[in-house]
Amino acid sequence: MSNKQGKRYPEEFKRDAVALARSSSKTVTEVARDLGVSPEGLRSWVKQDKIDRGEGGPGELTSAEHEELRRLRRQNLEQQKTIEVLKNATAFFARESDR
Repeated sequence: MSNKQGKRYPEEFKRDAVALARSSSKTVTEVARDLGVSPEGLRSWVKQDKIDRGEGGPGELTSAEHEELRRLRRQNLEQQKTIEVLKNATAFFARESDR
């Protein structure tokens, strides 16, 4: 069974790989092959680095914005669960008080 997200690399490795890809005269594919990573993965790291440096297009999220969005989505989900529990408890106690 394959991992959908693929292999996880440390941030320092990604940073160094991006720096190498940007400074090398080799193509991204060649650098990726030398490092043993997928060319698509390295391309996405280079693209995200460009966005993080403020060179992205309109609407492209920086890494910090992606992390905040993930955090807010988790928080929203937790709050929705809490609201559902409170609705159920309210309905239960309303039925109990009618007896």
